[in-house]
Amino acid sequence: MSEPVTLRLEISGRVQGVGFRYSLYEEALRLGLSGWVRNRRAGSVEAVVQGPAAAVEAMQRWAAQGPPASQVTGVEATPVDGAFEGFEIRESA
Repeated sequence: MSEPVTLRLEISGRVQGVGFRYSLYEEALRLGLSGWVRNRRAGSVEAVVQGPAAAVEAMQRWAAQGPPASQVTGVEATPVDGAFEGFEIRESA
């Protein structure tokens, strides 16, 4: 079994007030990913996702589209370290 991949995603555009965090949370659970998601005061959504490479790539593709009411203008992905159990929605930062 390969090592899990961990990425920090910074998702910009119309991504707050449209159910983005909750939709990303549901998608992460569906894909079997660990990590967290939160709103940023600057207006973006930040997430850390960890799991098999194919599932993390699928989440990256999903984040570029987002839920129907969102309008994503960019997704910046950065590899990060850490170990995560489960997936959670965190307080805004």
